[in-house]
Amino acid sequence: MADKDPDHQKPQENSPHGMEPYDLGGNGDLGALSKEQQEKLNKYKIKTRIENEKYLREHPEVECLVSGFLQYVNKHFTDPDLPTDVERKLEARQQKIRQNRFLQKMVLLAPGWKAAHSNLIP
Repeated sequence: MADKDPDHQKPQENSPHGMEPYDLGGNGDLGALSKEQQEKLNKYKIKTRIENEKYLREHPEVECLVSGFLQYVNKHFTDPDLPTDVERKLEARQQKIRQNRFLQKMVLLAPGWKAAHSNLIP
């Protein structure tokens, strides 16, 4: 049964900074979570954010990895030739796959080749 207190229907606190806004619902609809559930979720989110901050401070190598990744993204994903380069690399890879399939068939079809070159085949 829905509580008739309008303050019970909406959380009193704002969502933690950087987190998704609440689903506050509407007339007769509490939304996705009850007030108690939302309060527990807020505490969990804050606790998790604090733990994440502690971890990042204890592991400065993560910042180096993220920085390197962002530099890579900034360099490559702002390149106007990126779609052409990706398409060219994909086509080259597909060509190698076709060549490998052809060579595999040749090895299977050539009598005696496998036995003569067994040191080359794993």
